[in-house]
Amino acid sequence: MKFLASLLLGCLLALPAAAQRMVLRGQVVEAATGEPVPFASVFVPRTSTGATADVDGKFKLVLGSPADSVAASSLGFLTARRKLTADADQTILLRLKKGGGVALTEVVVRPGENPAFRILREVQKHKPQNERGALSAAEYDAYNRIEVSLTDLPPALAKRKVVRDIRALAVRQGAAAASDPDAPLPLFASEVGSRVYQRYGPLRRREDIQHKQMRGAGPREGSILSQMLGSNFQNFDFYPNWQNILGKDFISPIAEGGRVTYNYELVDSVLVGQDQCYKLTVAPKRSHDLAFQGTIWITKTGYALRRVDLAANPNANINFVSDLRVFQELTPPADGPGLAARTKLVVGLRPYDKQAAMRVRFTTVASNVVRNQPHEGSFYDTPIVSTIMEPAENGRGNLGLISGQAKAGDGYFDQHRPDTLNLSERQTFAVLDSARELPSVRSTLDLIDLVVNGYKHVGNFELGPIINSYSHNDYEGNRFRLGFRTTPAISRNTVTQAYVAYGTRDGRVKYGLKSAYIAERRHWTVFSGEFRHDVEQAALLDNDFLPDNNLFVAASRWGKFSEGKPILRDLISGSVQRDLFHGFTETVTVREQNIRLLNDFVYRRENRIVPDITLSEIVFESRYAPDENLVQSENRRRAIGLKRWPVFTFRYTLGARDLFTEASGSSYQKFNLLVNHSVSVGHLGRLNYRAEGSYTPDRLPALFLKIPLGNQTPFYNANAFNLMNYFEFVTDRSLSLRIDHHFEGIVLNAIPGIRALNWRLVATANALYGGLSDLNQRQPLDAYGRPQAPLATLDKVPYVEVGYGIENIFKFIRVDFIHRLTYRDAMGTGSGEPVPRNFGIRVGAQFRL
Repeated sequence: MKFLASLLLGCLLALPAAAQRMVLRGQVVEAATGEPVPFASVFVPRTSTGATADVDGKFKLVLGSPADSVAASSLGFLTARRKLTADADQTILLRLKKGGGVALTEVVVRPGENPAFRILREVQKHKPQNERGALSAAEYDAYNRIEVSLTDLPPALAKRKVVRDIRALAVRQGAAAASDPDAPLPLFASEVGSRVYQRYGPLRRREDIQHKQMRGAGPREGSILSQMLGSNFQNFDFYPNWQNILGKDFISPIAEGGRVTYNYELVDSVLVGQDQCYKLTVAPKRSHDLAFQGTIWITKTGYALRRVDLAANPNANINFVSDLRVFQELTPPADGPGLAARTKLVVGLRPYDKQAAMRVRFTTVASNVVRNQPHEGSFYDTPIVSTIMEPAENGRGNLGLISGQAKAGDGYFDQHRPDTLNLSERQTFAVLDSARELPSVRSTLDLIDLVVNGYKHVGNFELGPIINSYSHNDYEGNRFRLGFRTTPAISRNTVTQAYVAYGTRDGRVKYGLKSAYIAERRHWTVFSGEFRHDVEQAALLDNDFLPDNNLFVAASRWGKFSEGKPILRDLISGSVQRDLFHGFTETVTVREQNIRLLNDFVYRRENRIVPDITLSEIVFESRYAPDENLVQSENRRRAIGLKRWPVFTFRYTLGARDLFTEASGSSYQKFNLLVNHSVSVGHLGRLNYRAEGSYTPDRLPALFLKIPLGNQTPFYNANAFNLMNYFEFVTDRSLSLRIDHHFEGIVLNAIPGIRALNWRLVATANALYGGLSDLNQRQPLDAYGRPQAPLATLDKVPYVEVGYGIENIFKFIRVDFIHRLTYRDAMGTGSGEPVPRNFGIRVGAQFRL
């Protein structure tokens, strides 16, 4: 009996001890960004109990007795503390703020050669067998996750209703990752699963989207997410000497000749997976260079790149990017040339200091890799990436939110995610699952959509472009324009645009209607038609290759419109477009345009003044872009990213004047060829060139020949000859070359006083060679039959202008100083026309990272 009593007493005494055991699990992250803090110290204050977090900031701490709080610290951060509950098993997110400890500078004394240099030489020697180009083909399952949030919210923004609503939602859910006032504010997240196919030599790529899941809310049209999805972050390859990120050329830390840019240190020998690796730190010698700092791991056997953990230097000459980090782990060398097994890209975008930053985190995980089994035939001829912005499964389309969304826990990736979410991401996703229902979130994103895409969503239509709604020029006076386009909620396969405009000075009503029908998506077969009645500029009639964007159209409506010779144009056209094979697009257009000459512009036929002229044309356009990345977003598609090869565009026009009238004119032909490209020239920056050839073998009025685009405004125009007057030259055969070189700060970064301004040197050169055949040489007459100045054309000397300047002034402004090298004694093209200048200063605004 005494034994049973003693046993019972011992059990009762043991029960409190068991109840006192506490298990803490969680993660340590940066407060401002939500990024993990690797190897942080996690401990219970005033005790000796503690643990060290892993490389992802995750930890597990087992306490033998209750505690009221837990803390975390790391070098360069302030200690963070969080209260505990009485629960035996708790999940804790510890957020560390920058500050605190100071890292000591390491002093290295070594005899002879830096040992890192020998390793880098071996990397170059073994590069042919380790780089991806050694493969004939590869395919794999890709899981892509994109997370977008706002960080460093200023007080005024933090007090707005939409922010307060999301914070309150996070508090109710106990999500410290979003509830704390200084925590990143989640906006939306996407998960996309696909099968990727790549063939090397030449590079061909295809991606088939298989699954998608969205959280939160975002712009309806999807242009931002389309660019993010197609930004090729999953294709980072550090074996080439240059790595293009966000349109900027960063030198690879294992580039040939990298010792010119980087300092290297061999710091350790570690195990990555099953591979023994050298661990090297890299840092740029000049802080403003486009280079990385961080760590790379090189295998001891085969000298293959195994892992990189890099960040752009905070002082690098790149606009609006407050943070840029790249982590990539490659497949083991035993499996063959290295492919990216896991990639994480973090980009912080901040317009100016003391403003909120947008933080975008990309994560890509590759699995089920198959090597050296290329597909034959036209398998790779579908390079289009179908984005996550597709209509909802029920066919209703998206009603203000990104489609592909599911209730919490019901989505495909909630059950089949190949990558484990950390604690911070789990809390953020839980908040986003509910945030999309908040009215303040919907209205805020409507405003973002208006600013980014230029259209205001109203029901199933979008009003805009807003930038074209008003303009003022010396011919139309105040021009008011109202336009709209349909959305995929009406039809996935049809896009219709219409507008009506009115000028207070000319008193004319203008209007236009354009519609496109997508008949087939695999080869992007599109039928379109257009009717337009509007006042335009004769100087822009031959605009075959001018950019088709709202900003250019809006800018052409301001200022001295009359200098471009106003005309009233009635256009009727129909066209069909189709991708014939990879990279090759053919477009056939049939059009008729009636052009009525306005102001003092006169067209004569057989010694009588003709008030208008009608042109009937069929146009064949062939465009070849062998390595272009195309992204399809609902019923639109666009090209994104840089191209390694030039883009060729050839246009052939067959037409006739007044074809359906009694005074039918003769037929004519036009030939145009355009080649444009952007080329990296290493440390010297990036060179953009545009070469164009034009030939018209038949007799045509001067208005319809090739009139090189001049510029009589104080603003820089990359598509014009900036010191040439309007109508200064007329040609029926010509060759032109435009060069625009951006030195990316390589010169001005070396000047201490200028370096802090982040200015960049630019250089330009424009040349035009051509002439006018005897067939088109004639004496122009005015309305009274009086002789006018003969058509000016080029002689055997080409027109040349060169310039130099500075860009990135206040991050947007560009100033060019341009010199005219030939035809310096040219006179004005007519009475009252200014004499062309031999030197000019042009100011421009541009957006460049």
